[in-house]
Amino acid sequence: MMALMVHLKTVAHLRGRGDRIAKVTFRGLPFYSRIAENCEEVANFNETFRWPIASRLDGNEMLEIQVYNYSKVFSNRLVGTFCMVLQKVAEEGHLELTDTLIDDNNTSIKTSVTIEIRYQPMDGTVGMWSDGEFLDVPDDRDGMFAFETDSLLSGQSHGSGTSPGRSLQGSIPTFRKAGKGVFSAMKLGKIKSSKDDHKKGADEPAVLDMEDLDRKAMRLAGTLDPDTISLASVTAVTTNVSNKRSKPDIKMEPSSGRPVDYQISITVIEARQLIGLNMDPVVCVEIGDDKKYTSMKESTNCPYYNEYFVFDFHVPPDVMFDKIIKLSVIHSKNLLRSGTLVGTFKMDVGTVYSQPEHQFYHKWAILSDPDDITAGCKGYIKCDIAVVGKGDNIKTPHKANETDEDDIEGNLLLPEGIPAERQWARFYVKIYRAEGLPKMNTSIMANVKKAFIGENRDLVDPYVQVQFAGQKGKTSVQKSSYEPIWNEQVIFTELFPPLCKRLKVQIRDSDKVNDVAIGTHFIDLRKISNDGDKGFLPTLGPAWVNMYGSTRQYTLMDEHQDLNEGLGEGVSFRARLLVSIAVEILDTTSPEIISSTEVQVESVSNISESATGKIDEFFLFGSFLEATMIDRKIGDKPISFEITIGNYGNQIDGVSKPSLSKKKKKDGESEEEESELIQNSSEDEADEDSDLVSVSSTPLMKPVITDRNYFHLPYFEKKPCVYIKSWWQDQRRRLYNSNMMDKIADKLEEGLNDVQEIIKTEKAFPERRLRGVLEELSIGCSRFVTLANKDVNQAGRTKLDRERLKSCMREMDSMGQQAKQIRTQVKKNTVKDKLKLVQNFLQRLRFLADEPQHSIPDVFIWMMSNNKRIAYARVPSKDILYSIVDEETGKDCGKVKAVFLKLPGKKGFGHAGWTVQAKLELYLWLGLNKQRKDFLTGLPNGFEELKATKTGPGLQSVPPVSLVYNMKQVFQLRAHMYQARSLFAADSSGLSDPFARVFFSTHSQVTEVLSETLCPTWDQLLVFDDVELFGEASELRDDPPIIVVEIYDQDTVGKAEFIGRTFAKPTIKMCDEHYGPPRFPPQLEYYQIYRGNCTAGELLAAFELLQIPYDAEEIRRALIAVHNFAVPQIKIGQGGRADLPPLEGPTDSERGPILPVPLGIRPVLSRYRIEVLFWGLRDLKRINLAQVDRPRVDIECAGRGVQSALIQNYKKNPNFSTLVKWFEVDLPENELLHPPLNIRVVDCRAFGRYILVGSHAVSSLRRFIYSTPDKNSNNWATAGDIVVNMDSDPGVRKMDTVVKLDATEEENDKKKKKKKKKGGVEEEDETDERVLDWWSKYFASIETLKETLRAQEAAQAEAEEREDLEIAAEAADIKPDDLLLKGSKMKEKTKEKKSSKDKKKGLAADGSERRPVKTKVDELVVYNKELETEYGNFEDWLHTFNLYRGKAGDDDEHALDDDRIVGRFKGSLCMYKLPLSEEITREAGFDPNMGMFQSIPHNDPINVLVRVYVVRATELHPADINGKADPYIVIKLGKSEVKDKENYISKQLNPVFGKSFDIEATFPMESMLTVSVYDWDLVGTDDLIGETKIDLENRFYSKFRVTCGISSNYSLHGYNVWRDPMKPSQILAKLCKEGKIDGPHYGPGGKVKVANRIFTGPTEIEDENGLKKQTEEHLALAVLNHWEEIPRVGCKLVPEHVETRPLLNPDKPGIEQGRIEMWVDMFPMDMPAPGPAIDISPRKPKSFELRVVIWNTDDVILEDDAFMTGEKMSDIYVRGWLKGQQEDKQDTDVHYHSLTGEGNFNWRFVFPFDYLMAEEKIVISKKESMFSWDETEYKIPPRLTLQVWDADHFSADDFLGAIELDLNRFPRGAKTAKQCSIDMIRNEQELPTISIFKQKRVKGWWPFVARDENDEMELTGKVEAELHLLTAEEAEKSPVGLGRNEPDPLEKPNRPDTTFLWFLSPLKAIRYLVCNRYKWLIIKIVLALLLLIMLGLFLYSMPGYLVKKLLGA
Repeated sequence: MMALMVHLKTVAHLRGRGDRIAKVTFRGLPFYSRIAENCEEVANFNETFRWPIASRLDGNEMLEIQVYNYSKVFSNRLVGTFCMVLQKVAEEGHLELTDTLIDDNNTSIKTSVTIEIRYQPMDGTVGMWSDGEFLDVPDDRDGMFAFETDSLLSGQSHGSGTSPGRSLQGSIPTFRKAGKGVFSAMKLGKIKSSKDDHKKGADEPAVLDMEDLDRKAMRLAGTLDPDTISLASVTAVTTNVSNKRSKPDIKMEPSSGRPVDYQISITVIEARQLIGLNMDPVVCVEIGDDKKYTSMKESTNCPYYNEYFVFDFHVPPDVMFDKIIKLSVIHSKNLLRSGTLVGTFKMDVGTVYSQPEHQFYHKWAILSDPDDITAGCKGYIKCDIAVVGKGDNIKTPHKANETDEDDIEGNLLLPEGIPAERQWARFYVKIYRAEGLPKMNTSIMANVKKAFIGENRDLVDPYVQVQFAGQKGKTSVQKSSYEPIWNEQVIFTELFPPLCKRLKVQIRDSDKVNDVAIGTHFIDLRKISNDGDKGFLPTLGPAWVNMYGSTRQYTLMDEHQDLNEGLGEGVSFRARLLVSIAVEILDTTSPEIISSTEVQVESVSNISESATGKIDEFFLFGSFLEATMIDRKIGDKPISFEITIGNYGNQIDGVSKPSLSKKKKKDGESEEEESELIQNSSEDEADEDSDLVSVSSTPLMKPVITDRNYFHLPYFEKKPCVYIKSWWQDQRRRLYNSNMMDKIADKLEEGLNDVQEIIKTEKAFPERRLRGVLEELSIGCSRFVTLANKDVNQAGRTKLDRERLKSCMREMDSMGQQAKQIRTQVKKNTVKDKLKLVQNFLQRLRFLADEPQHSIPDVFIWMMSNNKRIAYARVPSKDILYSIVDEETGKDCGKVKAVFLKLPGKKGFGHAGWTVQAKLELYLWLGLNKQRKDFLTGLPNGFEELKATKTGPGLQSVPPVSLVYNMKQVFQLRAHMYQARSLFAADSSGLSDPFARVFFSTHSQVTEVLSETLCPTWDQLLVFDDVELFGEASELRDDPPIIVVEIYDQDTVGKAEFIGRTFAKPTIKMCDEHYGPPRFPPQLEYYQIYRGNCTAGELLAAFELLQIPYDAEEIRRALIAVHNFAVPQIKIGQGGRADLPPLEGPTDSERGPILPVPLGIRPVLSRYRIEVLFWGLRDLKRINLAQVDRPRVDIECAGRGVQSALIQNYKKNPNFSTLVKWFEVDLPENELLHPPLNIRVVDCRAFGRYILVGSHAVSSLRRFIYSTPDKNSNNWATAGDIVVNMDSDPGVRKMDTVVKLDATEEENDKKKKKKKKKGGVEEEDETDERVLDWWSKYFASIETLKETLRAQEAAQAEAEEREDLEIAAEAADIKPDDLLLKGSKMKEKTKEKKSSKDKKKGLAADGSERRPVKTKVDELVVYNKELETEYGNFEDWLHTFNLYRGKAGDDDEHALDDDRIVGRFKGSLCMYKLPLSEEITREAGFDPNMGMFQSIPHNDPINVLVRVYVVRATELHPADINGKADPYIVIKLGKSEVKDKENYISKQLNPVFGKSFDIEATFPMESMLTVSVYDWDLVGTDDLIGETKIDLENRFYSKFRVTCGISSNYSLHGYNVWRDPMKPSQILAKLCKEGKIDGPHYGPGGKVKVANRIFTGPTEIEDENGLKKQTEEHLALAVLNHWEEIPRVGCKLVPEHVETRPLLNPDKPGIEQGRIEMWVDMFPMDMPAPGPAIDISPRKPKSFELRVVIWNTDDVILEDDAFMTGEKMSDIYVRGWLKGQQEDKQDTDVHYHSLTGEGNFNWRFVFPFDYLMAEEKIVISKKESMFSWDETEYKIPPRLTLQVWDADHFSADDFLGAIELDLNRFPRGAKTAKQCSIDMIRNEQELPTISIFKQKRVKGWWPFVARDENDEMELTGKVEAELHLLTAEEAEKSPVGLGRNEPDPLEKPNRPDTTFLWFLSPLKAIRYLVCNRYKWLIIKIVLALLLLIMLGLFLYSMPGYLVKKLLGA
């Protein structure tokens, strides 16, 4: 074996004093020396380093030695470097020298180093030297020659890769000097300074003294109380101490593939600016394959729908989020034809789900035309989209008048950061080839084919299908090929950036019957692009992607087919595919562009082999150190384990392997790759390598029983190994970078968990730990930046590799900066906020670390039995990849990892998935074959290798087939099982009978079974004797195997049922350590118990592992047997167990031989008294069909307890007769250790039988701990009288739009109003007091609510911006003064963001200009949630505990805990330490029977009048097929039920009920109020839409006084009348009396004094008749509104309010079905009766009549050519409507034949309509279709539409133009036709608008517009119209006729004579058409005709005359 040895002797001439350390590097492999402590001039290292080398030493190679000043805290400082070329060593083989070091600047310094180098080649060409030459080092300071146990066996303690086998071939081991004692080489636990964290592995330098360790631990533990507890959550259990083991994964079950409920609700509100003429638009909403349509709106470009659609899905999350939501507008669709598509908008569900609140609210979607990408925007749809998963609740922003939302550009339906103008882009997905496909046909078919055709074919016909944004593209099918080559590209055209996140690539097998998926891969576009300013477009590859799925053997019905579709975790390698992706942004203006978005497929040219990287040979080694917990079902047959990587190593079904490796070899030769492989190793080794046969599975072995559930395999000293050679493209760099980031992220996560623990357990200084975490993070980031930039020019680097590297380095750099930054800001009070910020870093890191381009496939470990695959584990290849740089190495590479095998696919869901199939202790190593020498370094030391038998001598480099350990350590494990809490309920009684089973190595033990509890206190010590662990003692101490604790529920029949599992690591004591503080005895810690992915409770326990010392003689004998040479005496403690700390015997005679947890570990107890308030039981369900009649409550805590009085007759009175009882109990001092308190309800039946009704465990008693009221702090008694500031709440700044009413007199009010009137806003009508009703108050309040929400949002945004600026500023080192400048610049940058923010904020700033000041309206409070959430469930003194019974459900059974609730116990608890101070008990009126529950009302039955007001419901879930519902209200309270069925509201999803219901009830029997909304159906039963439940009793008794809300003002009449039967003064007097407060004292001048607070307010009131009288009520009310200011008893009283409650449906648990706005008043019947209920019935719409007179038109475009004459003309008429096309369109008569575009009409339209002033909507009631049963009410905005048309007789009329006027805001008409222009429409926003409701009468000219071919608006005419609005009464008084009819007829228009119809009056036509134009022509023609006739006559009569003349007749 060739080796290079370097003996580092001394370093001299050092400066100063300090610790020194040296680093010696050769061939890139560094070794660290030990630390030379506290040396001055000279550092004596005296250490030897050895590198075994595979290839001959080259004369040009270098050796480098670096000397550092070592620091425990900071990074080491370099003193100097020594480099030498090894030419002389290569020639002579031995060299000694002393030479000086050089510093950073390459100048020589004084310090020198003395070394000796030896080199021993294989053939001995260089002088030989004997092994013993270096042994002369016994100048040990301690005099005793200590050595480490590992050096006895492995030859070299550094584990430097020399195989341990060599020391048996006669070489004497090399000794190394090691501090004091054998165990000084101990590596420190968590306390180790961060500096060595990067240098684990062979470079471990720290050799620390044991005392040092203890000192450090003491220093750390000193601040802690010995009884403190840390919650050993997942991290702590698995925290890695040293470097030989890696963390196990605690969660067991794959969560991704399981289906979940989702509900997607989409409201289509309206569309605007649709492109096209006179269209009838319909909106189609499509999600996946479901389609729904809105109704059709006729001839309008801006239809208003307000229709709500709901889609329900039950699919896995991945499938859900990939579904595409598609909104499209279709023009003129009907039954017969599908209509033409106007435009579409696409987005995937995932994008919506990732929005805040999972929703887009009132946003505009941009439509584009998929068939014409050059076209641009086709219009906008305004919609709401929300995606609700189970358990999400959606907060809907309150609806009110939508003013800012008309700004389309500012409210686009796009996620933040996506530009409004998206461009079209081409996505090119190139598919080159695939390899390693499985066979997809049975072999029978193949044999048949072979018989016929005579050739053997591959049994798969693959093609690739790519899916993106709802489109699919396919490549061609390659027949019969396991290695198909396609070379095709699929091209998608889509808007960029796309709103679809994932692209799906699937290899499918083409089959005549049905095609099946072979494998699926998803490409996340966010991971292959970057949208920053230095970002890049999506790009990928060419790179191989690996596909995983079901196992490879072909079965006709594959039960795991889902895995191949990409659902769930693949359990086997399926194939790999070479793809690349590129994106090109299109220039849509260029003429040759293809305008359609159809998917195209083209062929592309082949790419070279090397494009994806150089193929290299990889070596995978695995060793099975332990296989335990094998499920008993498989335990009876022999088992083997198989490891595969890709298809390599797969012996059963890895079909296409031979061709794969052949191909690899061929390539190798063509690229002369073989030679390169060999270059680094000698020839004979290469030969031996080539015939190295992979061994991929362990030999079969029969399991041995562990206990009755599990078996284990007897891998004692002999551990089987496997190794596989495989060939892959060498793309390790990708994995290295991602490993570095993963490691940083792991460290960060661990740190954050620690910080959270510290906060949770209230330990000191969480901020220090957080600073440490940030420090680590910034160091890690900078380290990444230095390391990542390597191998940049490696073959196969793709564009994505380069871009990702750049962006990762940028991100990591900035993250490091920010971490430093935040570190400076972490203070005690900011820890929590900063923690949130840092958690974002964690997500960012995890996102960056995920490498989108694969290289080496994952490794699968399968457990095989009977040649079948049973259970598997999947290890990502990057986790076990080796690198010589430690940070780049995978986290599990060369480490022992506990791996749990699970069942594949769906078998792994649910119960089967929780039971462990097997637990392996597995060692894995993957690396280049060249680096193979290191593959054993991480194994626990102390083994020999066993090679396969057939290898000859000399072939040492063959990997071993098994390892034999000849060292074993014996331990005793003590498991202190104290208690568990909040366990999962596994029995039908709602409890469990839990016991715990502890596994360690091959041993297992159980605790006793405690029956019927969810919080067992076992208090039991389990002792495992003689636990044998293999390997070296010191390593075991740092890194013991993990302990698995499983908790089961014992059942009388059948096997125990699994409850959950947790992992722990024991604290270890070696035999020479002292058993004492700080580490021993160990503290109890909380371990989280997991059941699948869900938590199932916590375990409080401690574990210690104590080494049992050996007998000295025994060790001596063992050593001699191994080494055949004498060994000096070894000092190890006297043998036997006597050295272990003693065990106390069982103290408790009742418990038999059970050992209790010893004293030092169990917590310190003190005496507590627990008082229990028993109030009553509610809603008890039947038990075994019998009703509960005589229930009793048992309370138990820590073995003591108390029973309530028996309720004699539950039906008559469910309250307890005795209210308060108490018991005393010993509890731990530490509150975190308090055991849970159990509440159980039993029913006492006849004959002394008891039946458990239900139980509740109060897991934390903290909230019930009584603290004595602090006299000084909240009484302020000394402060004298305090005048309370009566301003309205200063926290929320009110906007100018709503003037909040202070307690001022009413006259001021009037004055103010008048002033305002004069001041500015003349147009605002005075609101008359008479007009105000309850709804005015309600709408004003909603405005206020919206405003406060906006203000909060704005403030939050501002604060965030501020913080960002600060961070940015500090990072850039800017002084705070520059902040403002910088801020303004940044603001300019973020213009778009700002504009949307201004929408929210602007109201505050310039609200006054923007809208008229509203008159003042008294307000109530609108809560946008349930009232109880605002007031802590009204549990101020009465708590409600749900009683559970029945098994707890797991997710897949869809049983929510709500189904298990069998009733509720009402009561309370109070606990305090004894004795209690006497002050409390001495107070006046102290009732000792009531204990701490003084002044509590009695619980006798009480009669109450309950008045329920239901205002409205919003967003109801549709219940009918038409997507609507017919809701009505049902109210239940006890036995009484009120159904309001006859008043159902037809076809409404946002019904306004406006009703109040009175019900009389008797508390406590009837206290649960249910308000439900049902859907009325004509036929069949009505369906429940949703219901909400309100516990009235808690409200009634609450000190917040919820019986009747307190209004802000007191008035005797009007809309704000006082509702409570008690006046404010009476309420105040009562409160003062109850709270034992002095007052109220009313004083002069409007003052009142309560306790020591003085309040002021007005003292006069006006009655109905306007008379003033004195009153104290205003003053009393002012106190009530500020009751929280009163010391000691003050709390905020519930104001007059409306609460918004979600409606839930038991069939769809957890998903909101709508919301209902309501409130409840309660009045005790023994008080004076309340007045009548206030009227909140919906406002009746007011009837109006709009008269529109169309006087004239002008400049109308001329459309037709005249008949006969061909000139341009139009037959004009005007059409108008208000409500909707069908109902009330009216046309004028036709002005025929207008030649100039002028038309005269004098025509009157009359539109009667019903209008709701408050909502600005027109109300229409109409039947939806001829089949409708009743009319439906619609609310539409008041928009008057006028259109101008050209009448045609034989074809459809032509539409010329239109104008739409919103009657509330429309531009004033122009005075003359000339002034009327298209700008009136274009700049609508800027122009002043008027409202017809205020102006009543308007006349003017308005433009008609239409869109031309290029979508530009053009002017097509002008109309002179007069609008006149009258109320119905006024209209009745002065009626008018339609058109020009009586009464009040309009005069006939003065039209030119030319306007008529030619075929009705032809003469007139001739007269006008012919005469006018051709008059002269006709005259000329007539004259000419006359002349002609005369001539003719002349010629005709000429001869006759001539004859006559001639003949002289």
